[in-house]
Amino acid sequence: GVEPPRRRRPPPPPVREEPVTEIIPAQAPAPPADPAHDEPEEFFAEEDEYAEYDEYADDYEDYDEDYDEDYDEAEGEEDYEDEPKKPRKKKGKRALGWVAALVVIVLLAGGAYYGFNKIFGYEDFEGSGDRDVLFQVDDGDSTSAIGAKLATAGVVASGKAFVKAGEDNPKLSRIQHGFYVMKSHMSGAAAVDRILAAGSRVGQLEIRPYTQFDDIKQPDGKVTPGVYSLMAKASCAQIDGKSTCVSADDLRKVVDGADLKTLGVPEWAVEPANKADRKDRRLEGLIAPGLYDVRPGASAQEIIGQLVRTSAEAIQNAGLSPQSTGPEMTPYQTLIIASIIEREAVKADFGKLSRVIYNRLAINMRLQMDSTVNYVLDRPTLATNDDDRNKAGAYNTYKNTGLTPTPISVPSADAIQAAVHPAAGEWYYFVKCEKNGLSCFGVTFDDHKKNVEKAKANGAF
Repeated sequence: GVEPPRRRRPPPPPVREEPVTEIIPAQAPAPPADPAHDEPEEFFAEEDEYAEYDEYADDYEDYDEDYDEDYDEAEGEEDYEDEPKKPRKKKGKRALGWVAALVVIVLLAGGAYYGFNKIFGYEDFEGSGDRDVLFQVDDGDSTSAIGAKLATAGVVASGKAFVKAGEDNPKLSRIQHGFYVMKSHMSGAAAVDRILAAGSRVGQLEIRPYTQFDDIKQPDGKVTPGVYSLMAKASCAQIDGKSTCVSADDLRKVVDGADLKTLGVPEWAVEPANKADRKDRRLEGLIAPGLYDVRPGASAQEIIGQLVRTSAEAIQNAGLSPQSTGPEMTPYQTLIIASIIEREAVKADFGKLSRVIYNRLAINMRLQMDSTVNYVLDRPTLATNDDDRNKAGAYNTYKNTGLTPTPISVPSADAIQAAVHPAAGEWYYFVKCEKNGLSCFGVTFDDHKKNVEKAKANGAF
């Protein structure tokens, strides 16, 4: 009989000629990833070492599907156990790569959000605050510096909260140095409003030229506060309901009993200042004019010490020192002359009046200054009467020759310069002859009498 035809084995898949490559064969297991060095950047590398292999792996997948179908139709034939396995493993690795890439993207997004908040975001409290906080602004502090200090002091949650709240307020850039009573845990906006409020700044002390340590009683009965009263007022503040005030009497006691050198008085002033007729006048003239910041809560000793040390530097900067004095005068004598100039003349006449004083001292002529008589009487006027001029006392220059024991007022830098450098001239007499305070100067007494008549005609007195 006829032998039935035998079913033929399907031909093996054609052998593809692979390009020469250094890619690791698919059968070889991939080296395990080292978690400690698994850098996120590798998922975004420009060159993937498996990229070329993936292209051919896709071709193999298509071929294998066709081949499996043909092979299933071949019944009874033996399996091809040596057939190479399909490179399935790469699919899992690629999926893992995308997962890791997604994780990296999330991390980068989170980092960007954190960085945004770090740069543009800020913490802020709510409300107007809790307890009182005494806060100091230093000279030259910028708005950001103030904000940083407020955050450190617990006033605001962050410096940026303060800066952002005040960025449209031009007043904040003009804030003055000094002490301010703030609150803890304030919102940035509340802190801006508070520090700009008129009553928040405390400890302000302004000492003007012409001022003396004792109060002066005006002709209308009003009192012009002296240095003691001004310091006492500047010490006052309310911190959590408690007063920080130091009284004028407490300040007097410190000056009365202090060691002047320890207090900070310049060495050249210690010995002559101790010869004052009253111990509480020993600092007269040694406090320079200017604006001071007195810390509320400081003791009387601390307040006096701060003013004396600061003033010593200011007096030297004004041009008075052991190396810079008036002609044939000590530094302290020059300071006394400057204080008399300050009380007797307007600025335009400082140099001429200085020369009058030096000319009179040179011939041992009494100074006859009404300001020295009124100093012990605590009066601001320059005019005196016969009774005033006949009163005994170390400060009565109608009765005594030479200078007063101490300065009689706070001298300005201009008065100090006039005392150090008097104008050239032969004047011995002067009288205020103009309503604006200007004086007329004379060489002889006859010149002086004419100037007095001129002053009366001008209504100067």
